[in-house]
Amino acid sequence: MRKCGDRIAGIFAPAAFAVLAAVCVCGIGALNAQNAAKQAAIPPPPMGWSSWNAFSNTINSDITIAQAKAMVSTGMAKAGYQYINIDEGWWLGQRDADGNIVVDPKAWPAIAAGEKPGDMANIVRYIHGLGLKAGIYTDAGKDGCGTVGPDLGPGYPNEGSEGHYEQDFLQFARWGFDYVKVDWCGGDKENLDPAIQYAEIARAIARAESITGHRLYYSICNWGKNSPATWAPGVGGVTADIWRTGGDIVAPIVAGTPNANRRAELKEVFREFDEANHPEAEHTGFYNDPDMMVVGMPGLTDAQNRVHMSLWAISGGPLLVGADLTTLSPASLATLTNRDVVAVDQDPLGLQAVKVAESGTGLQAWSKPLAKPGQRAVILLNRTAAAAPVSFTLADLALLDAAAAKDLWTSKELGSINSSYSATVPAGDTMLLLVQGKEAAFSPYKPESSLDATRNQSVTFTRVSAKHSMARVQITYTNPGKSTRLAELRINGRIATRVAFPPTGNAPAIVTIQSQLDRPGKNNELTFSTTADPGPAIQSIAVQ
Repeated sequence: MRKCGDRIAGIFAPAAFAVLAAVCVCGIGALNAQNAAKQAAIPPPPMGWSSWNAFSNTINSDITIAQAKAMVSTGMAKAGYQYINIDEGWWLGQRDADGNIVVDPKAWPAIAAGEKPGDMANIVRYIHGLGLKAGIYTDAGKDGCGTVGPDLGPGYPNEGSEGHYEQDFLQFARWGFDYVKVDWCGGDKENLDPAIQYAEIARAIARAESITGHRLYYSICNWGKNSPATWAPGVGGVTADIWRTGGDIVAPIVAGTPNANRRAELKEVFREFDEANHPEAEHTGFYNDPDMMVVGMPGLTDAQNRVHMSLWAISGGPLLVGADLTTLSPASLATLTNRDVVAVDQDPLGLQAVKVAESGTGLQAWSKPLAKPGQRAVILLNRTAAAAPVSFTLADLALLDAAAAKDLWTSKELGSINSSYSATVPAGDTMLLLVQGKEAAFSPYKPESSLDATRNQSVTFTRVSAKHSMARVQITYTNPGKSTRLAELRINGRIATRVAFPPTGNAPAIVTIQSQLDRPGKNNELTFSTTADPGPAIQSIAVQ
């Protein structure tokens, strides 16, 4: 067995971030590097607003300007929200003789002197002028969602980018957009393979970025079809992205239209939370996306909004508000901008919560490891119709000895936890806690085998054990390059996930993942591999 050295706890601190490659091995001094390494900085999940839930396909320049202004005036921008994302309906599927997108100049007029109507760069400049970022929308297929199920008004064909991937994504970058959401209505209609299409789109995005020097954040929206958690992390070589894990959380609720009487429902919030539960895929800048939020929309009480926000924060996914920002109540704003809760979502470790205990049917405790050693965000979730106690132990959290707990919604210190904690949670409600204790030991391992570092790379760690089936794995590596490099990780022969390794200079750094080590005892095998060169030098792992 290649288990070696002293047991260590996690050490976390920022480093640098940035694209692609292979794996080589440095076994000598691996344990010293593990002890000295700091946590690499990874991109947090995006925060912002998206137009679909509150405006359907009626989006235009005036609505977008009003929402951007509200993001600043309400204090949401100061709380970390930054993207203003224009969803379906901004374009009617028209192209010129050269295949370029043609935009309605009445919907998207000039905003400042000297601008040309129908140029989407106008709205981007306005959004950027407020210190915010701009997002745009298309479909992976030839048609968009308008031909599948238009929500308001007629459905227009040809609103997708199929056949124009390189052309459209280059145009988005040249307009100055910072974020692009790619839907799946047209792709689904044509029975395309999402893993193939979204990889092609990723390559088109990379080309647009190389030509313009402008970054496009990649949002994959294929509603969980074909299990995107198994292929979307790093698809096509991207080094940060999100992917939808389920269907829409709500049908649009647009004031003054026939659909104004629709309502958001807590059961749909719970469904989206459950469908986004893929902690093995969420790491190193890749995130499950449980859909836009419905906090502040008709149908949920203030208490239910807090439940919703708690679940999204502990999931560590994007915080994209779907409500009309100009009509948010003070209570909804307070929920969305709670500093401690937002910090849970934006935690730099970039992991998702795992269910660690169930004290009765529907009485669950979920724990999200945070970057500070010994710190966990814990949700006590009561899915039943009556108030009931929900509990967990420190062992469930991989913590030792006594710990301190704080209620993040009330800011109340809850005192010391000696070995277990229990609280009565109202029906359909949650408690969101911050727990600080002492880390249980990590077991370090060095590589069992590797191939020639100048060829196809593979490094394997064998006879790995963990106390929990969903183990936390710290990977110590170096990446002296200027861009993030990717490697595939396969555990016990299962489907691989791509792991991103940001630049480190010559010093070692750590990235952290969660993995299902489902073989009993010391029988688990972790293999990192890729065919690109050069790659991150993986030195050791440590498992909790």
